[in-house]
Amino acid sequence: MVKNWEKLSTELLADYRIFNIRQDTRRSPRTGNEHGFYVLEAPDWINIIPITPEGNVVFIHQFRHGTERITLEVPGGMVDNTDDDPGEGARREMLEETGYDAERIIHIGTVEPNPAFLDNRCHTYLALNARWVQTPEFDGAEDIAVEEIPLTAVSHLITSGKITHALVICAFYHLEQLSKQQPDFLNFS
Repeated sequence: MVKNWEKLSTELLADYRIFNIRQDTRRSPRTGNEHGFYVLEAPDWINIIPITPEGNVVFIHQFRHGTERITLEVPGGMVDNTDDDPGEGARREMLEETGYDAERIIHIGTVEPNPAFLDNRCHTYLALNARWVQTPEFDGAEDIAVEEIPLTAVSHLITSGKITHALVICAFYHLEQLSKQQPDFLNFS
């Protein structure tokens, strides 16, 4: 049976504004040996799937520096210290990045992006009856284009490689599971 590893020490190595790097020293419960592990400490993240009354998803296109290309995603970002809960952060990010707001926001799932070396979670929300209400308010490092795409096209966008962001694909998996549990939930007729 797998057991927890005893933490012997922890040391903050660097602070990079959006994440910290720390080194933990832990003892293996199986061998008794000490090992060092690097952990990225990051705030929780959010994704939000805005769906219009017509059944369109509000997507964003933006350049991603890690992959050096433009991606197709749903709005998302970090949960701020000023957010009372992740849902508040989801609404804020949707409004800032797209200019859309919604009548109802529902939490539909949470994942751990990579528990091997990240300590955070990503919360996914669904925004129902999303409507454009204002001009987006990008931060200084954002350049985003907004596009409405029918929800019915999302599966093809994923399988064809147009949507590649793993956490966005997870978000749509959570939506698919909700739709299976409550078949009439997303009725746009």
